[in-house]
Amino acid sequence: MKTFKIGGICPPEYKLYASEKIKVAPLPKQAIISLSQHSGNPAIPVVKNGDTVKVGQLIAKADGFISSNIHSPFSGTVLKIEDALDVSGYKNPAIWIDVIGDEWDEKIDKTKTLNFTCSLDSKQIIKKIADCGVVGLGGASFPTHVKLTIPKDKKAEILIINAVECEPYLTSDYQLMLLKGKEIMYGIHILMKAVGVKETIIGIESNKKDVIDLFEKLATRFLGISVVALKYKYPQGGEKQLIESTLGRRVPSGKLPIDIGVVVQNVATAYAVYEAVQKNKPLIERVITVTGESLKKPINVLARIGTPFSGLIELVGGLPEDTGKIVAGGPMMGKALSDLEVPVIKGTSGLLIIPKTESVRKEVQNCTRCAKCINACPMGLEPYLLMTLAEHSLWDRMEKEHIMDCIECGCCLFTCPSNRPLLDYVRYGKQTVAKLIKNIN
Repeated sequence: MKTFKIGGICPPEYKLYASEKIKVAPLPKQAIISLSQHSGNPAIPVVKNGDTVKVGQLIAKADGFISSNIHSPFSGTVLKIEDALDVSGYKNPAIWIDVIGDEWDEKIDKTKTLNFTCSLDSKQIIKKIADCGVVGLGGASFPTHVKLTIPKDKKAEILIINAVECEPYLTSDYQLMLLKGKEIMYGIHILMKAVGVKETIIGIESNKKDVIDLFEKLATRFLGISVVALKYKYPQGGEKQLIESTLGRRVPSGKLPIDIGVVVQNVATAYAVYEAVQKNKPLIERVITVTGESLKKPINVLARIGTPFSGLIELVGGLPEDTGKIVAGGPMMGKALSDLEVPVIKGTSGLLIIPKTESVRKEVQNCTRCAKCINACPMGLEPYLLMTLAEHSLWDRMEKEHIMDCIECGCCLFTCPSNRPLLDYVRYGKQTVAKLIKNIN
């Protein structure tokens, strides 16, 4: 079974109720649409207090190339434009909407009719994706049109679709693939046309055999698309790890996948591309896993962007009495929430409710020099050293030790027998070094 060679771990899967069908979240009475829910510059509002908006209407435009348009997921009235808490725990500009009814923009095709004909050329496809505010739905929320715009000195040779979903607990991509396989496959076809490649590999972990069987069958109808079954191993869904697992190629330190001729897109992004290009539907909703060991019935739910997390928790019967922490995302890379009124954003893949017994950090002990964090690091770094450098503010040394290669996967933290907060310090160091590099340039 194919996989990457350096590091990685095999945590328990905890794919609770993975086969549970996708439910639709009810509309909230009030929504909060963050203007900074993608990589790059926050979007600029094009509406004002008191404006009436429809579902799918542009409410904030991209500020520059690396930014993303934002559309209203609801119909109603703009209440205000001011800062609101986001998943990071910081306040960022947002548009508040009083939700009234569910009136959609007339340009959006709401029918269930499948459309497998696309006459647009590459530039038109990329423009359509940009106009509809599509971003990567695998976590980083990088604007998709940027990834598809290949630099003049580079050439895309192959497209890789990330259908791994290696984070424990999360099953939203799994259910989306079962439900929308045909649309996803045509979205992949559109992506191939956008970047001008003739070959695509869909990487799926072997623990999703029904999805592998389905996509192998669907792939027979499309020229150049194949499915590769991958070993269950975290972080198999990391962009660089996925490339190595499927192609046997390694992306050099400081380089991007396109530097070796590869473009990687998430499977949910492929579906969003289908909806944007074929249905003229902006990215206004996504499938989210709401899960936790103490929940009676975890669910996968289709929720509009801007829906408060409190509304999703109501769908699973409220918070269990033993709740200790609530995490947006998965247990490895997710972020703990400080407020349940924080809204769903484009990059939200899950909502994890962790019991008190599992959420309390154990006492930190001295490093034993066991090297488990080094062996687990999929990027070949030395997490124990990076933590020490961050503690002593040795930023130049951190950069030389390739801190910017860290993918913040949490493998080091998971394996440390001394309970050292390795990931916390590495994240802090990485953010600081990134700011210093930006200021120098």
